[in-house]
Amino acid sequence: MKNTKLNAIILKDLKAITSNKRMFSVMLIVPFVMVIFLPSIFILTTYFEPASVSDFGALLGEFGDGQDINRMVISLILNNIMPIFFMIIPLMVSSVMAASSFVGEKEKRTLETLLYSPLALKQIFRAKILASSLMSMLVSVCSFVVMVIVTQIEIVLTTGSLLLPDISWLVVMLLLSPSVSLIAITIIVRGSANAKTTEEAQQRSGLLVLPVILLIVGQFTGLLLVNIWMLLVLSILFAVLALFLMNSSFRKLDYETILK
Repeated sequence: MKNTKLNAIILKDLKAITSNKRMFSVMLIVPFVMVIFLPSIFILTTYFEPASVSDFGALLGEFGDGQDINRMVISLILNNIMPIFFMIIPLMVSSVMAASSFVGEKEKRTLETLLYSPLALKQIFRAKILASSLMSMLVSVCSFVVMVIVTQIEIVLTTGSLLLPDISWLVVMLLLSPSVSLIAITIIVRGSANAKTTEEAQQRSGLLVLPVILLIVGQFTGLLLVNIWMLLVLSILFAVLALFLMNSSFRKLDYETILK
């Protein structure tokens, strides 16, 4: 019975975000722009301006003929740079949906009704996290599928053969992205319980993007090149941090704080 009520809250939150066209469009448009236009610009620039690949010399080292270099640059972009953007996507989706979790209930004056449900406060909190996590991962998976389709078409047209994503994407989609999503959602949902407006909760979540931006800068400057082992280590660290944050947040929950 409790699982049924838990699922009801999750479905309610998912319906609320998908029925809000403005918020839902933001959640979809920005990630799709990132995964379509950014790799497309790199791939097409590599094809039409082959001299530009020299900018990646510090990362690529010495290679053979120009065509090999072009494919190596595309592989570098697809398998080493783009995975970092799949840390930003769950953060962005989370900041939109999770920020309105409790504070959204306050604004719609439905929070008291929700708290009167048979579920404990921790279960309500968990349902809010699961709803945001499901939406975050759905958008991430859809973004990845769109990116693969678009980039493979462009790669075939420019190089004559496929250049499929490597195994590091399994780590990204199955471990890293969900872990980042859980960290962001736990922090944002917890902040949403204390915030007065959705905008306030979203502003608090903005700082979460800064470490990812530093990783992206490190990628493009050659100071830090992400590989499968680094992604695996980051995934494990983020998973442990996510569990710690969820448990610590549960211990600090109380009705008085949420109702303020």
